[in-house]
Amino acid sequence: MQLPELTPDVTWSVCVRDAETSDVLVEHDPLAVLRTASVGKIFLLVEVAAQAEAGALDLDEELAWTDDDVVADSGLWYLMRRTSFAIDDLCWLIGGVSDNLATNVLLRRVGVAAIYVRTRTLGFERSELLDRVRDDRGPDDPPTLSRGRAGELSDLMARLRRGEIVSPAVSGRVLRWLAANTDLSMTASAFGLDPLAHAEPDRDITLVNKTGTISTARADVGIVTGPHAAVAYAVLAGWGEDRDPRDRVLADMAAIGHLIRAHVTGG
Repeated sequence: MQLPELTPDVTWSVCVRDAETSDVLVEHDPLAVLRTASVGKIFLLVEVAAQAEAGALDLDEELAWTDDDVVADSGLWYLMRRTSFAIDDLCWLIGGVSDNLATNVLLRRVGVAAIYVRTRTLGFERSELLDRVRDDRGPDDPPTLSRGRAGELSDLMARLRRGEIVSPAVSGRVLRWLAANTDLSMTASAFGLDPLAHAEPDRDITLVNKTGTISTARADVGIVTGPHAAVAYAVLAGWGEDRDPRDRVLADMAAIGHLIRAHVTGG
């Protein structure tokens, strides 16, 4: 497997590994730390699932939003009439549509500090969720929602698939939430799957992924399983505010996806 030539005026961090062995198949600057936008919400879902397994959190508990939680864009809840949901439902909203309001409400319940401790305990040094979602970031706020390395994030996905993140039950629950993701616009665009239903085999492929989008970054991490192999990938791209290379970035991400597709299907 060989990466295509990547857009040169973009900072890339890419790592594709065998999901069973964690052997790296191809990589590009896997230790670079980039802004990962909503990809960091995976760490929130891990913490919720871990606390639920430990009995510290009831997934049936209803949580209501407050005025301080409300943010625009990314998600559905802010458009709905309901003001509360069960924790499990909030996790489905995050996994399915990267819901920002659900993220803030859950973060208020479990705490960023607990997520930080869990993330470090699991061995992730520079991949993390830093803060709640904010419409505006001030000088006293963390500079971004989340950040990460492709090497660590592909490892996270591989370990989730093998049931090694906290426990098999926790890993499985997180993967089920993520399997609802509807954003196949990046690396996953190469697989030609139904964006609303891709957790079951289709065209001999299954996909679980999480994406992140801000004006200066695109990020896609996931697990692709085919008849010949299973791959865990992380493809991160970042650039400055003075330009907009999104079309080229998305084309490069799709090209990486086509390499993954060929590898897992034997084609």
